[in-house]
Amino acid sequence: MKRSVLTRYRAMAYLTGVLLILLCLGMIAKYLLDVNGAADFTRIVSIAHGWLYVVYLVVAFDLGAKAKWKVSKQLWVLLAGTIPTAAFFVERRVSQELDAKVAAAEAPAAAKA
Repeated sequence: MKRSVLTRYRAMAYLTGVLLILLCLGMIAKYLLDVNGAADFTRIVSIAHGWLYVVYLVVAFDLGAKAKWKVSKQLWVLLAGTIPTAAFFVERRVSQELDAKVAAAEAPAAAKA
């Protein structure tokens, strides 16, 4: 597995996680605090999160397929983009797990060069 696959996943996990937190804060501002402009902010962030979550799904599925994960682990990683702050914790765990695999895959390539 290439490092670029893991890097793409990490970028999308952070982006999806940040947008989901912003969306939750916008919803609180809109419905609980009745802040002016919160409706527009929420609309923009929800559209951005929705589209980027689809990209996150594709990238995370690609990572899971290349890492040969079980279906249960794959589902947990895919759902992490829907639970506020979960994307950050899942990304950290996945990165720690796969950094060793990526380094091992790159070591023979570096030795041949």
